[in-house]
Amino acid sequence: MTSDRIIVPLDVPNLEAAITLLNALPEVSFWKVGLELFVSTGPQILEILKERDKRIFLDLKFHDIPNTVMRACRAASRYQVDLLTIHATVGRSALKLAAEALAQSQSSTQLIAITLLTSLISRDLAFDLKIPLELPDYILQMALMAQESGLQGAVCSPQEVGQLRQACRPDFLLVCPGVRPLGSQTGDQARVMTPRKALAAGADYLVIGRPITAAPSPQQAWEMICQELG
Repeated sequence: MTSDRIIVPLDVPNLEAAITLLNALPEVSFWKVGLELFVSTGPQILEILKERDKRIFLDLKFHDIPNTVMRACRAASRYQVDLLTIHATVGRSALKLAAEALAQSQSSTQLIAITLLTSLISRDLAFDLKIPLELPDYILQMALMAQESGLQGAVCSPQEVGQLRQACRPDFLLVCPGVRPLGSQTGDQARVMTPRKALAAGADYLVIGRPITAAPSPQQAWEMICQELG
């Protein structure tokens, strides 16, 4: 089902708010747990999601020296989540060690790399980060390095997903935040696309947050997006 390819973020500050959102959207099968909620609740929220037979995207965006990243991935493997994130900018050595740590743990967790945060644009890359590559070229390089290092996928904006789908292996997962239905506010997402166009461009999963969770009726917003995707 197309709805199984939509990941809804639990971007709330505490466990009570998370449970309220889970109860409001019982049909959602795939949830994202990010830094705020995981720091607030620890693994308790993961246990609750598993009790409800939900899939889990643990979006902690690890970024540290190779040995620390490796140990963090090894520790996270025991949660048996579906997806786990690491910044591609940790470098090739750290990416390889992280991938090996998960493989040796025999965990089913798939490790995916953050290519570039979707809040950043070409100007940020050139003027603030002092990276001379064009934004699409930079994201392509990050994704290919992740693939070569043994990771199972990458996170990119839907604007870059088409070129990554052509350049990466068919089974290399592409997860796209920055997905906004027609008429939605973009918020702090700078590189956005509609759900239908993002899937058509080659995305495997869409992360859709505030258009659903901040809507007057999250259930109605969810149903409208599912209908839009067919």
